[in-house]
Amino acid sequence: MSRRIKRYDNRKLYDTEMSEYVSLADIADLVRNGETVEVVDNATGEDITAQTLTQIILEEGKSGHQVIPSELLHDLLRRSGAALDSGLGQIRTTVDDLMQRSLGQLQRFVQSPRRQELDELRRQLRRLEHRLTVLLDDLDEQRRGSSAAQEQSRDGATDAPSSPSDSSPRTN
Repeated sequence: MSRRIKRYDNRKLYDTEMSEYVSLADIADLVRNGETVEVVDNATGEDITAQTLTQIILEEGKSGHQVIPSELLHDLLRRSGAALDSGLGQIRTTVDDLMQRSLGQLQRFVQSPRRQELDELRRQLRRLEHRLTVLLDDLDEQRRGSSAAQEQSRDGATDAPSSPSDSSPRTN
């Protein structure tokens, strides 16, 4: 994750992580110490990182520090920014692809179950299926037995004589 620097209309630069104003020299130190910075225009939200880093290089060049060799600057101008962007894009794509392949291989290695584990899981699954079949068969037998018993009790109730109180004539 990059460190966000906001540039305000008054051209002041504000480090949102440290909650303080910073100078171009401070940003240069951050980059030299391995930080990745993202400079954003606060009013428009436009990414102005490239312009800010270029400005840092120009300022350091004015003060007598040779930041970039002249040969490289000549090559940059000859090839234009598009060629440089294309080259950087290719490098970025290659690194991303390499990372994805490496992570994929690592993930397969870490997550892939071994053959013995798969065989054991299959055996356990067969045992569970067998036990489930036996339980379901027992349940079906109990239901059939219960249904038969209920039918017999209903049939027996219609064949039995009615109670004496029901058969006596009523008088009003």
